[in-house]
Amino acid sequence: MFVKIEPDQSRFKQIIRGRIKKQLRRFIKQGELIGRRGQEAVSIPLPQIEIPRFVYGHREMGGVGQGEGKAGTPVAAEQAQEGEAQAGNQPGEHIWEVDVTLDELAKILGEELELPKIEPKGEAGLLAEKERYNSVSVIGPESLRHFKRTYRQALRRQIIAHKYDPKDPVIVPIREDRRYRMWRQHKRPERNAVILYMMDVSGSMGAEQKEIVRIESFWIDTWLRSQYDGLETRYIVHDAVAREVDRDTFYHTRESGGTIISSAYRLCLKMMQEEYNSEEWNIYPFHFSDGDNWSGNDTMECLKLLEAEILPHCNLFCYGQVESEYGSGQFMKDLSEKFEESEAIVMSKIASRDAIYDSIKEFLGKGK
Repeated sequence: MFVKIEPDQSRFKQIIRGRIKKQLRRFIKQGELIGRRGQEAVSIPLPQIEIPRFVYGHREMGGVGQGEGKAGTPVAAEQAQEGEAQAGNQPGEHIWEVDVTLDELAKILGEELELPKIEPKGEAGLLAEKERYNSVSVIGPESLRHFKRTYRQALRRQIIAHKYDPKDPVIVPIREDRRYRMWRQHKRPERNAVILYMMDVSGSMGAEQKEIVRIESFWIDTWLRSQYDGLETRYIVHDAVAREVDRDTFYHTRESGGTIISSAYRLCLKMMQEEYNSEEWNIYPFHFSDGDNWSGNDTMECLKLLEAEILPHCNLFCYGQVESEYGSGQFMKDLSEKFEESEAIVMSKIASRDAIYDSIKEFLGKGK
């Protein structure tokens, strides 16, 4: 007798989901999942689920009711003194790594943070070619043979030829009976999105601040990829000047010097204008800084660029201020005064790794 395993698999997945959700804040804060990420899945370390079992002691140790003793003597009264090291016979906690797809991880993140589904603006303007096996052919590779259709054709042929015996229902397909799955190319509207990451890499942004940005962007990527069929990411670093870099350089570059934030905003705007038409792309600029800018004049330039050029053409502009002992934090104050009632911009103060969890919810909680 065979018992279906699907209910057990479903129950096991629910247990794993529960454990991940329970420890999600710790996973986010420590950033340990980033180094375990593959192309489609993440390896998550969880304590192993042990099946209860009996453990038998040594025969010479005796047991309750055996050996010398007096009435009223507590069982196992002789215990090791505090601080004494002893060899143990109990198993330790085993760590078990479970592979979880990025889509599943995004669902867990959305459920735990109560993130609303993204509502992309505008109409989909890009067409993607997809292959769909929705037809049948008389020729094709054996790996695509449609067994049900093949035997149905063989049965039809034998019935027509009066060679089918219901008392001895033997169906033998011949070459002409074979049917194969056939695919057709069809174009489907596809919503695409791009994240434009900008990060201040001036002298006041240390290794810890960059690690916070790295952790937060991983979870932002994970969520947005679950909402869009295609997602591109571009990276900009800036001190007094801005330049585009690859992902690895973005997270590990070490710079010094002053900060001119408008240089990053100009480069971001150039990318948007030249490569990402807002009628076809859903655009998400993210800027991370410690809030220091070179001058008030440059801050005014940033506010003008945002108001007139950037905000009208993006889904959401997100500014994350990573606290640093060298940063003044003035830039967020200026943004708050200018865009206090704007829904096109979201600001979040990230004091430490503990604040990443709430910062993600602030950024993505609007569902835009």
